[in-house]
Amino acid sequence: MSDGMLSQEEINALLNGIGTDDEDSSNETKEKELEVSDYLTEIEKDTLGEIGNISFGSSATALSSLLNQKVDITTPEVTVVEKRYLEQEFPRPHVAVQVNYTEGFEGTNLLMIKTTDAAIIADLMLGGDGTDPMEDLTDMHISAVQEAMNQMMGSASTSMSTLFNMKIDISPPSVDVMDIKKGENTGYVPSEEVLVKISFQLQVGDLIDSRIMQIVTVTFAKEFVQKLTNPPEQVEEQTASTPQVTVSEVSQAPQQVAAAQAYSAPVRESSQHVGGHSRVNSDIQPAAFSSFDQPQLSSVQSGNLDMLLDIPLNVKVELGRTTKSIRDILEFTQGSIIELDKLAGEPVDILVNEKLIAKGEVVVIDENFGVRVTDIVSQAERIRNLN
Repeated sequence: MSDGMLSQEEINALLNGIGTDDEDSSNETKEKELEVSDYLTEIEKDTLGEIGNISFGSSATALSSLLNQKVDITTPEVTVVEKRYLEQEFPRPHVAVQVNYTEGFEGTNLLMIKTTDAAIIADLMLGGDGTDPMEDLTDMHISAVQEAMNQMMGSASTSMSTLFNMKIDISPPSVDVMDIKKGENTGYVPSEEVLVKISFQLQVGDLIDSRIMQIVTVTFAKEFVQKLTNPPEQVEEQTASTPQVTVSEVSQAPQQVAAAQAYSAPVRESSQHVGGHSRVNSDIQPAAFSSFDQPQLSSVQSGNLDMLLDIPLNVKVELGRTTKSIRDILEFTQGSIIELDKLAGEPVDILVNEKLIAKGEVVVIDENFGVRVTDIVSQAERIRNLN
């Protein structure tokens, strides 16, 4: 190589070396790419996506009220990732939000948010406009993000309670900055080697257009799907509504069976022979119950009821509500206008001891304001409002 040119052998050696490196890189990439179908069925994957879509849909509403910004969270994407490759998934520091389920489920939920997005959320929570957030998150910023996540996950658990038809409760979330590359605060990561990652596209006004990721174990993800598709309440109700009577019990107590038939509705029976066995089909009618009359009260009881009717109650008429930051409230001056959450002409709420009992419209009587009752809340709704 006296003339500075590479020989053909040297060129071939370099090409072979490059090819070997590319092949090793390709093999490493293939190791990181796991097939979701190896760990979750298509139904389980779709169900997890739907659960996330419903729960984080309500979270978006809660976050929008806190930040006073339009918040959109799109339909999630469900994938699986090996724990040892999380450093490639999150090469930069992220804000980790760990939520522990205290009722309904047993397990943890880990949310990962970019530090820049968390800084914008914290700035909005603290009264800023989110356009110039601090690069380094202080303890105050972490606390602000923690409160935002607490409201989001609380709203999500409420939606999940309705979806799963059971009470679901969570502990206050733990929030910290996690740097997987440096090994800082990695204790939030679940212990299983293969994890389920559910990614959502998060948009907050014109400030954030990023992704928020939910990480759970495969076992926990399958428990979600199992409790939604096979709720234990239905199994218990079916068992309770189908009493079983053995042949020995019937033969030992013919008098009880005869007495039960005397008080039950008519039963029509027909026999069929299927496969050499006799089967009885019964047309069972539901039992009829007599209606209850209005109880007759004595004079003493009527007097006690009259005493209850004289108890004064606090009646309020609520025109509307709104949420403001401390900064906005301190800036109130004479003439400031506060926009409420109700449209002009909407019915106002009539509250008795802070409980909604009716709706009405505002009227003017002489020189005083009044309210005309237009709708009475049903008894079932009033009972629910007592909780």
